[in-house]
Amino acid sequence: MKTIETNEVSLLPQKCGVYFFFGKSKSLLYIGKASDLRERARTHFKQPNHRDNLFIGKVKKIGYIVLESEVEALIKEAKLIKNRQPKFNVLFRDDKNYFYVGITNEDWPRVFITHQPLADKQQTTGDRRQIKNEGKRKIKKLPVASCQLPIEYIGPFVGGGALKQTLKTLRKIFPYRTCKTLPKKPCLWHQIERCPAPCLIKKNSEFGKKAKEKKKEYKNNIRKLKLALKEGRKKTISELKKEMRKKSKSQEFEKAAKIRDKIKMLEDVFSHKFLFYPGIKTKKENIGKLLKESLSLSKIPKRIEGYDISNIQEKEMAGSMIVLSRISANFETNSREYIFNKNEYRKFKIKTVKEQNDIACLKEVIKRRFGHPEWALPDLIFIDGGKGQLNAAKEALRQTAGSGKQTEIPIISLAKKENILYNSNLKKSLSLDNLPEKVKIIILRLKDESHRFAISYHRELRSRKFIKLR
Repeated sequence: MKTIETNEVSLLPQKCGVYFFFGKSKSLLYIGKASDLRERARTHFKQPNHRDNLFIGKVKKIGYIVLESEVEALIKEAKLIKNRQPKFNVLFRDDKNYFYVGITNEDWPRVFITHQPLADKQQTTGDRRQIKNEGKRKIKKLPVASCQLPIEYIGPFVGGGALKQTLKTLRKIFPYRTCKTLPKKPCLWHQIERCPAPCLIKKNSEFGKKAKEKKKEYKNNIRKLKLALKEGRKKTISELKKEMRKKSKSQEFEKAAKIRDKIKMLEDVFSHKFLFYPGIKTKKENIGKLLKESLSLSKIPKRIEGYDISNIQEKEMAGSMIVLSRISANFETNSREYIFNKNEYRKFKIKTVKEQNDIACLKEVIKRRFGHPEWALPDLIFIDGGKGQLNAAKEALRQTAGSGKQTEIPIISLAKKENILYNSNLKKSLSLDNLPEKVKIIILRLKDESHRFAISYHRELRSRKFIKLR
């Protein structure tokens, strides 16, 4: 932690993190999180609300810790408030600004968000009210006794929106149930692989045979979910890597691959902010202009295409093309400037590459994509990869250019480990962290979405092959 005087707020970094207000004798008054530490601290002093007025005059020093994302800040803040019990955070906890994640202790634990857990009678007294459900189907009630279960509460979290978005994303990695009572039929959450559907146990004999294994997997997912919410990225990923090595050692490669995918998704969750979903949003700021200036483009990009390759040991190799379209330049009335245009997405099953070679696969995908003159040309191409991938894409464009202007399309590629951005328009590489925050967010979102779409198609191909073999 670094500390500054109260008159040095302008020295705070304009980055994500957690901040501390100290009073006399280094007494801790308040802990908060911020996507912009400088702006948030300045607001406390320049535009105090009724709660700020209770302590802001007592602040003598400001401490801060810089973090990589709002998700990490959310979890770090909750952990610090719980461990250090700052005077005014504890005082403010009496209103309903604090949130907790509740997890029941049963065979198939339920996950939910609540305020003030100790006073939350609805969760602990076996509330048997019917819950409205899609399609108005009948809900199977659990006995009252089964609802009277110990519940573990994780928190307190400040800011329900960020917590809900974090849980929504973590649910893709660690699926869990949220229903109070088990329905007679699996719901939409099971269909989109966000819930293991314990309601199927008695209805489906095949599922029932695997119930023990599925229950074990589910409880392991819940344990990892708790770890992610309590400790954040490092410990959770460390445990997952241990599991992956164990599965690889025992030659359970399919399971090891699934864990690898979870690690990748978890790294993505903790690497950027949730500021734009489903569109990329801004207020009174031209993101297109920022992109043009930051990436040395000749014009504001109206269509950006992103590419990624997904494979496991040369099996069912697949490529993806996603499209980010600029839909608005009226920044006063419309805060969404760019959206992902899913109607323009394309899938590529690798045909010519027989061995695992991401660069060769990428060249095939680019060649095939630009073999379609009826598709609109992009103003910018994003590649998930390093300098080798960038050169491969440039070579593929040259080979398919003909009389067109494809070789003039700028290409950027992101080397994930080093967070280095390569640009076909520049001789030197760029550090992603040195780019404007909104440009960084767009690039990370392009990376996430191209990876998500590639891996979803790869899984689809594996699933088709598995069904044919049965």
